[in-house]
Amino acid sequence: MNKYGYRFSFGPWNIHEGADPFGPPVRESVPFAVKLAALKDLGYDAMQFHDDDAVPGLDDHSPEQIRRQAREMRQMLEDNGLVAEFVAPRLWEHPNTIDGGFTANDPALRNYAIERSKKAADIAREMGTNLMVLWLAREGTYMREAKDPVAATHQLLAAIDALLSYDSELRIAIEPKPNEPMDVSYIPTIGHALALALQTSEPARVGCLVESAHAILAGLDPADEMAFALAFDKLYSVHLNDQNGLKFDQDRSFGAVNLRRAFDQVLVLEENNYASRGMVGMDVKALRTQPAALATKHLRNSIEMFLCLVEKVRSLDRARIDELRASRDYEELDWLITTTLMG
Repeated sequence: MNKYGYRFSFGPWNIHEGADPFGPPVRESVPFAVKLAALKDLGYDAMQFHDDDAVPGLDDHSPEQIRRQAREMRQMLEDNGLVAEFVAPRLWEHPNTIDGGFTANDPALRNYAIERSKKAADIAREMGTNLMVLWLAREGTYMREAKDPVAATHQLLAAIDALLSYDSELRIAIEPKPNEPMDVSYIPTIGHALALALQTSEPARVGCLVESAHAILAGLDPADEMAFALAFDKLYSVHLNDQNGLKFDQDRSFGAVNLRRAFDQVLVLEENNYASRGMVGMDVKALRTQPAALATKHLRNSIEMFLCLVEKVRSLDRARIDELRASRDYEELDWLITTTLMG
């Protein structure tokens, strides 16, 4: 497989049991070792981790136990020729995060979120990565009157500063989403994420992760969100997938819904040499209807779609595009892109 200089990753949650809010699992759980083998066989280079993917039950472990288990996980990756891309603290499932993590009204719960995130930083360090992703899943509210949004923004800033102070080599990628699980998110877009990043104590170490579906749910185009982050050298990672409109977060295979939108994401990554900046992460889920034996095809489809679109982007006649831009003949440019995609 020619990957054109790109490196690819996915998380263990991307091979899942098919449960949804209205129905139970429809596939058996897959052991982590099997997921790791699938990652390698499908042509991926790295695994994304939540903290408790790497160290299950970490709240019940001592610091040394956490570090030891993280080192064991790193060895498992290295034995398979793989690396960890990032570690993300899971701050949305524990009872202490019901009202948010960093923005909970209870200061003791805010402290729990910070300390849990410090453990995630320890895990990342032991696993050979300095990248932490903060998906601020519950940093918001179900009703605006429940929290002070100005105070909450300062609480987010203080939490990130605490993590930067804790680990001098840590890089933090903020992953925005406009809603779900909370009704109102304090950091809904890349613009919000970068504004927060630039106010931290060390903005050079804080950037963002763009997820395609999250941008679409905000009514934005993922390529524009990526471009905005790239303009400031702040695109630390991506979660590519697709989304069928302003619904729940679907995590469809990359390019499965809107091929032109997928093309534009690859175009902006190609034009800005993203392959030298970060990994191409997939965050895609198999359809619930998919039989267990066929429940990794979404991962195959996504990486092959990306590489196919790289070929399309690299086949473009750049001189012709420059001519059409200069003459403002955007109808002809539109047709050029359409026929390129149609082959």
